[in-house]
Amino acid sequence: MIHVVVIASSPVARAGLESLVRADPRFSIEHSGVPTSVGTPGRKTNADVLLVEVVSIDKALRALEGTRMDAPATVVLLEHLGRAQLRRLLQSGARAVLPGDANPSEILAAIEAAAAGLTALRSEDMDLLLPHRIEDAAELPGEPLSAREMEVLSMLAEGSANKEIATKLKISEYTVKFHVSSILAKMGAASRGEAVMRGVREGLIVI
Repeated sequence: MIHVVVIASSPVARAGLESLVRADPRFSIEHSGVPTSVGTPGRKTNADVLLVEVVSIDKALRALEGTRMDAPATVVLLEHLGRAQLRRLLQSGARAVLPGDANPSEILAAIEAAAAGLTALRSEDMDLLLPHRIEDAAELPGEPLSAREMEVLSMLAEGSANKEIATKLKISEYTVKFHVSSILAKMGAASRGEAVMRGVREGLIVI
């Protein structure tokens, strides 16, 4: 028996997912003190799998952060799933990622796969992670940006100079230069402008 905890964006969504899981004899629903809504700090759970339904990448990452110490396998259902979002979720510890319109059989299969230690994705979502041509491989980002680097990148997109970024973040200009250099290296960009363009293309920056 695979024990599942559902964390959802609304009571209605949670009830629907719990009903789906409960109807399958392979699974049981657990209520072992963990939150059932997104955004509540995670607590210890004995669940095998967390099924997390969210409407934004930020909420998905918060849910993963809040439950990471408990180390159950996590299945994420996320609307508007793109390559950048998919990469960030997998890098943050999600075991399976499905779009919000996934059908019941896909959700149940993802739960079973995650419990078995496997990574589950739709075939078309797997294509998002792979370059279509060999020359496209250079366009894929390498090491993910840290939270601070994401802040700096967003400010670069706004046209902020190093001094302005330092003032807003309450850090030294030297530290800002360090973050900018790290961003350029990780994104394979030759300039701040190129880093911003790549950030927009990868969905890291919303304009």
